[in-house]
Amino acid sequence: MFSRTSKAVLLSAAFTASLPYTVSAQVSQAASTTMANKLPRVDKQFVQAATMSNSTEIDAAKVARSRSKDDDVISFAQHMTVDHAELTAELQIAAPHGIKAPKDNSDMALLDHLNHTVPAEFDRFYVEKIGIEGHKTAIAAFQKEIAHGQNDDLKQAAQKALPTLQQHYQMALDLAKKKGFSPQP
Repeated sequence: MFSRTSKAVLLSAAFTASLPYTVSAQVSQAASTTMANKLPRVDKQFVQAATMSNSTEIDAAKVARSRSKDDDVISFAQHMTVDHAELTAELQIAAPHGIKAPKDNSDMALLDHLNHTVPAEFDRFYVEKIGIEGHKTAIAAFQKEIAHGQNDDLKQAAQKALPTLQQHYQMALDLAKKKGFSPQP
């Protein structure tokens, strides 16, 4: 029989093997960095989720700033770049001594989809998938850390960042409404 850890490693390996090489190499490196940390599992999951959220937001915002023709979308993307860079720095400061947060931990499949979205659908995809769904996922991860995290510094960082993420989520909802995208909150 496999232990829970063995099952997780096997599932991770199976998932990683199914990804294109560049994506799997990045996922493996980020996951390896996170798993090597001497933190309780819930805190490791938070570090992984938080770094992926921030990295994806920053990279997606770069794409949006270059591909969108809509001033409101470009302004939103610029705001995401600044705030998520700040959240990344705060997470690195909050990480306990000797704990490494993965770098360049973006969701490459999502970014690839964003890069290949036709211009007519680009703004909708960016606002709905990155702005709304991405922030909804991030909020859940930060709330989980606040409720169940075992590292006080990480819990405090999550608590401090949560209002910013909630504000971003509301901004994305407002932008979607303004543009007539009718997202599902």
